[in-house]
Amino acid sequence: MTPDSLAASTSSGTDDVLQLVDPSGNLNEQRAAGLLDVTGDLVRGLYRDMVLGRRFDQEAYSLQRQGELGLWLMSLGQEAAQVGSIRALRADDRVFPSYREHVAALCRGVSPTELLSQWRGASHGAWDPERYHFHIYSLVLATQTLHAVGYGMGIRYDRSDSVVLACFGDGASSQGDANEALNWAAVTSAPIVFFCQNNGWAISTPASKQYARPLRARAQGFGLDAVSVDGNDVLAVYAATRSMAERIRAGGAPGFIEAHTYRMSGHSTSDDPKRYRDNDELARWQAHDPVERVRLLLKARDWADEDYFATVAADGGAAQPVHRDRHRSSLRRR
Repeated sequence: MTPDSLAASTSSGTDDVLQLVDPSGNLNEQRAAGLLDVTGDLVRGLYRDMVLGRRFDQEAYSLQRQGELGLWLMSLGQEAAQVGSIRALRADDRVFPSYREHVAALCRGVSPTELLSQWRGASHGAWDPERYHFHIYSLVLATQTLHAVGYGMGIRYDRSDSVVLACFGDGASSQGDANEALNWAAVTSAPIVFFCQNNGWAISTPASKQYARPLRARAQGFGLDAVSVDGNDVLAVYAATRSMAERIRAGGAPGFIEAHTYRMSGHSTSDDPKRYRDNDELARWQAHDPVERVRLLLKARDWADEDYFATVAADGGAAQPVHRDRHRSSLRRR
């Protein structure tokens, strides 16, 4: 889905893509009513998470270019999808990420050092999943979806009302594991939300060459409750995830959220996106930047002043460049 088609579908409702805040920062109060109470505190918290997540991502990219990390897969452009979904969950809900959920991991309390350790090759899994209720990264496409379903079945047997969030991308949806997970979740009524960040590209393969129907339609075919959201709208993602999680807690069928977003960087630091996509496409999506959208909303509603924005920037260490020596001791190879 292109930015133009996304905008058209959200304004006309033809594709039922949920959007609460448009790229200019305008809040659709009528559509938001009944979904969530939009307050300054909520929006400021989401904005801070997104800014700090983006800052960390940029620092990690710099470290990789300095030779301190073996590889890095940037989450630039997908901050709203990750922050909105993770903040909509309870602390005891279990998350099964793929390998690009850095912003979500930070929101769960995983430290920058723990996140970077795996990509430096210092550990196979640098954090304790039980501590954060956030599983270690899965580098093989879609394997985590089956793990998530199995964990969800265990939750049902334990008679707990926790839910599971399984994160994956549009490329991983073409894997057999993902389709098996969707089917088995529906058959067993596992308490799980499949959260697909459809960023338009499976490395160099565009979404148009991956599938002929929307991913949410595939999920519906398996028997899941499926919705589409503007993945660059953090409030829409937050509202959709919270609503679906609460419905599942009450005994509803497992769900599927297709969040339309865009990978502004390459697939990884080993990838050159200029070889398969043009600058015009990138420019169109940059106009839908998820962080800028929230900044505009905060300013339009007088929910934040310049001191607030300066404080958030300072919290991210915006004026402090990364140096190799500063990270050597904490990321030492084992």
